[in-house]
Amino acid sequence: MNFTRWSARLPGTQRRAAARAEPPVTTTDRRSEGSVPAARAERLGDEPPPVPAVDELPVREVLDRVPALVALVHGPDHRLAYVNDAYTAAFGARPCGEPAADALPELRDLGLLPLLDQALRSGKPRTLKSRKAPDGRHYTFTCTPAAEDNGKGAVLIFATDVTDHAEAAERLRTSERRQRETAVTLQRSLLPQELEEPDDLRIAATYQPGGTEAAVGGDWYDVITLGGGRTALVIGDVMGRGVRAAAVMGQLRTAVRAYARLDLPPHEVLQLLDGLATEIDANQIATCVYAIHDPNEGRLVYASAGHLPILVRDDNGTVLRADEPTGPPLGTGGWMHASGSIPLGPGSTAVLYTDGLVERRNEDLDEGIAALERALAGATGTPQVVCDRLVRSAGVTADHDDDVAVLVLQHPARTGPDGELFRNAALELLGGVEAAPRARAFASGVLTSWRFPADLHDLGVLAASELVANSLQHGIPPMRLRLRRTDRRLIIEVTDGDDHLPRRRRAEPGDESGRGIAIVATIASNWGSRSTPGGGKAVWCEFVLPKPAD
Repeated sequence: MNFTRWSARLPGTQRRAAARAEPPVTTTDRRSEGSVPAARAERLGDEPPPVPAVDELPVREVLDRVPALVALVHGPDHRLAYVNDAYTAAFGARPCGEPAADALPELRDLGLLPLLDQALRSGKPRTLKSRKAPDGRHYTFTCTPAAEDNGKGAVLIFATDVTDHAEAAERLRTSERRQRETAVTLQRSLLPQELEEPDDLRIAATYQPGGTEAAVGGDWYDVITLGGGRTALVIGDVMGRGVRAAAVMGQLRTAVRAYARLDLPPHEVLQLLDGLATEIDANQIATCVYAIHDPNEGRLVYASAGHLPILVRDDNGTVLRADEPTGPPLGTGGWMHASGSIPLGPGSTAVLYTDGLVERRNEDLDEGIAALERALAGATGTPQVVCDRLVRSAGVTADHDDDVAVLVLQHPARTGPDGELFRNAALELLGGVEAAPRARAFASGVLTSWRFPADLHDLGVLAASELVANSLQHGIPPMRLRLRRTDRRLIIEVTDGDDHLPRRRRAEPGDESGRGIAIVATIASNWGSRSTPGGGKAVWCEFVLPKPAD
């Protein structure tokens, strides 16, 4: 074996030393000219001794002093020819002449033997990065083919100790894993632990964080009952990753719930959120859809801030896409949002979702939305079943590269005995003061036909009378009285054309007015008012129905 032929292949100082070497000093015999001998001239000149060439270096001695692990195997069965002192110190003495499978069991356990075959066949180096050896340390192995004098192939095994790097990488992974767990815990704690259950809708939702290689984002959803049978639904996505995105998400979700209590139109809620998002973090933006469902209207009124379109599947299986209007994301400022609407009648299913469900690398976003439409067209069953089917059809798995949030709501088509529990009745309030007794008679007849108990009947008639009287005194036409019952509550609502929203106030003993709203607030379970589209207002109250006896 000629060590000098493959020693130049080693990564190390030999090649660099050869590059720096100067030509050997040549001297001529000048004694005939009276000069001093060459050896004495060197000493007098105080010059360093000549650097030997690479071929003159003692290769075995060099390899024995190299801190990296070095081994040489030859032949098709990789018989061991040499190991240096560092290798012996790490794994003990190794018998030369034996096949590597027997002489180097540590390499066999690390799966390095196939790498030797590949290097021998291809004539190119092969590397195995950062493997933990039996001595507890991590090494990167490089197998370099080398030629022998007899023409047989040999492989030089060079192992670099990378334990410090491996331990630093593991500490970094542990830190990232803990940070991700913190973000996931924060994210889940800020999402609704239990969804509110409106009377007229059936709702399910799911949230799945991205895989272990992806930082947690700021996806969120919420369901908010507004009273009067109306329900607000919201879904959003904060741009960015990690704890910061989750924290911003929590602030926005809290603000949405607060603004929802004002019972504002969807575009006004987004207008308020836009300003708040800028105050929270001027560099953080978020997309959001805020929608309101009113069972009396049979539509979903919504506003979108840069979010993906709502999809609605009607009772015939046709899927509609709510594309317009859509404004820029929250936090950009300077935009006037607008509300739109999409039909959501009995038997319909609506889906609100974040981009993690439909966005894929190297694929147009519209293709993902179209695939979701096809999946929704064939999805039947409960909201939870539909939700699970949509997630599966999108190929979302535990190692997905983005967060996914999905909110599914259904407006059931009720028939038979179940349909008897959901009834509506309305009366146009025409004329002057004679409208009040007519409204009382109408309310009494409807509540009697709905077979309410006597005490609930009387309270309902009193509340309807006070709301109508308030509207006749302070409102303007058109006026309307609407009674609605669900399986859980009785709702009484009066609308008129005046924009002024009533408020509860304390009436003094001598006041002749101001007690109507106070009376309604006292006898009803809940009450409120809101502006209606196109101008005017609606004032409502509701009574919780007694639970049926078992």
